[in-house]
Amino acid sequence: MADYGEKHEYEEDPVAHPHHQSGGLTENEQFGEVKRDLKSRHLQMIAIGGTIGTGIFLSSGGSVAGAGPLGALISYTIVGASTAPCYQSLTNASCFGYFCACVQKSKCLTQQPYLSLGTMVFFIVTSLGEMASYLPLPGAFSTFGARFVDPALGFGLGIGYAFQWIITVTIEVTAAGMILQYWWPNLQMWIPALIFIVILVGITLLGVKAFGELEYWFALIKVLTCVIFIIVGILVDVGAVGGEFIGGKNWHIEGAPIVGDTARDKTVNIFTTCVWAFFSFGGTELVGITAGESANPGKAVPRAIRHTFWRILLFYILTIMVIGLVLPWTDQSLLDSTFADVNQAAPIAPFTTIFKMAKLPGADHAINAVLLTAVLSAGQSAFYASTRTLMAMGREGKMPAIFGRVNSRGVPLYSLAVVTLIASIAFVADIVGSGVVFKWLVNLTGMSALLTWLSISIIHLRFRAAFKAQGRSIKDLPYVAPFFPYSCYLSILLALMILFLQGYQAVTADPFSVEGVVAVFVGAPVFFLSILIWKVYHKTKIVPLLEVDLDSGRPTIVQGISHHVEVKGEEEEKLPVWKKILRFVA
Repeated sequence: MADYGEKHEYEEDPVAHPHHQSGGLTENEQFGEVKRDLKSRHLQMIAIGGTIGTGIFLSSGGSVAGAGPLGALISYTIVGASTAPCYQSLTNASCFGYFCACVQKSKCLTQQPYLSLGTMVFFIVTSLGEMASYLPLPGAFSTFGARFVDPALGFGLGIGYAFQWIITVTIEVTAAGMILQYWWPNLQMWIPALIFIVILVGITLLGVKAFGELEYWFALIKVLTCVIFIIVGILVDVGAVGGEFIGGKNWHIEGAPIVGDTARDKTVNIFTTCVWAFFSFGGTELVGITAGESANPGKAVPRAIRHTFWRILLFYILTIMVIGLVLPWTDQSLLDSTFADVNQAAPIAPFTTIFKMAKLPGADHAINAVLLTAVLSAGQSAFYASTRTLMAMGREGKMPAIFGRVNSRGVPLYSLAVVTLIASIAFVADIVGSGVVFKWLVNLTGMSALLTWLSISIIHLRFRAAFKAQGRSIKDLPYVAPFFPYSCYLSILLALMILFLQGYQAVTADPFSVEGVVAVFVGAPVFFLSILIWKVYHKTKIVPLLEVDLDSGRPTIVQGISHHVEVKGEEEEKLPVWKKILRFVA
């Protein structure tokens, strides 16, 4: 597949490197050069793969069971689509903590509603895309928080985000070991999990190009599985395969299309699933991190954002629609697959059930194989995000400088060593102990995703305010986020709403659990305490708008790339229809 406008070189912007002018060492001379080897297709599939996880294949029926077929669709419009893993799928720990910690791909307490959160996701990724395409730095929003708001905010975001992904490494390799137990029930889970850690470390050592290529193919497998499922599901619904016409009758059974006896109950069910939907879309912000190693971030990041959001939304809405059409919301397997362990859920998952209705042999084994690629993809992303975040913090002085150093392949070896060590300790604590220690490590990261997304909107408001205060033109931005500033205001409002609903769920749970309430909120004090400690110790202040650094680290593209992109864009317009369809999917 061609990658347009990406084969070029970067030169340092003199304005962006004042130390170089004064005779000091540049960042590359001090820490080593980060490799810009990620192409446009890599960024797009990394963003997609970051949101399509095991939950879409296993527990997507939970949203239909919880809110009804229409209720699930409405919910995902507000928030988005995908799946957040639930720690309960791996152990008997609190699911709320796991919700937030593993914002990627494993198993979910109840799958998320698809239409509603899409609004928030769209605004968050466009805000991040505007900043990341202008300043493609490895630290992304943690760096932006320090530059545009307060250095203390950047420290809090970086620590929380890195730790969240480190814990995700442990979660994903554990899930991978359990998935293999479906084929080999007597296999000791820790053996393949340990092997997967070694494999993921090896992939990371190969450099960002290997990560991008493997993630591209892993994500493509998941995307094609969703596409095949949608097509097969439609054929089953209309009776073309399976032998029975279903049509829309499952939308007209008792309790459908929105579950609830009263209007209040229906509203609560829809917005409850919105909370679950939020955590399912975690991972889309990863595109901001990858901008720091993109070959042409000014073109690739906006393209990834424009295309990826609509692809994900389309895949997820059609997936949840197919499930709601083919399977009644009262089908017990929808909840059974949601709450089952990951090594037991494949035979009763909605994907498997509908494939079996189409009389496709080996559906459970195929889905189990896809699950394995999903968790390995998540593990890859976890290593990448955590090591690059620590690397950026090391270069910015928020962590020991040694964390910022990279080898000749552009890999931050010391950051990788720390991530591997902490993830391994957490893994041992989970396997050897009763799981209590690991559960609370997970809970500590509980609000990381929500606070990160909330902060991105606040940071974007400050970025634009500084841009205006310094007399710069919006035309200088490679990508302009639509509906600004109202998009940020709405995202902040939705984030606060999700925070309230999450707390409401914990407080009103039956039976009431103090541990459950603490599990939801324990991450917030840790986040704000880290900000406070950095702020007090370093005596930081909110950065004045006229002093906001909008230049350092911004690369200058040379060799007439804009013309190259224009020519290639014309060639793309001449592609045959079938190639355009393939390009849309992959």
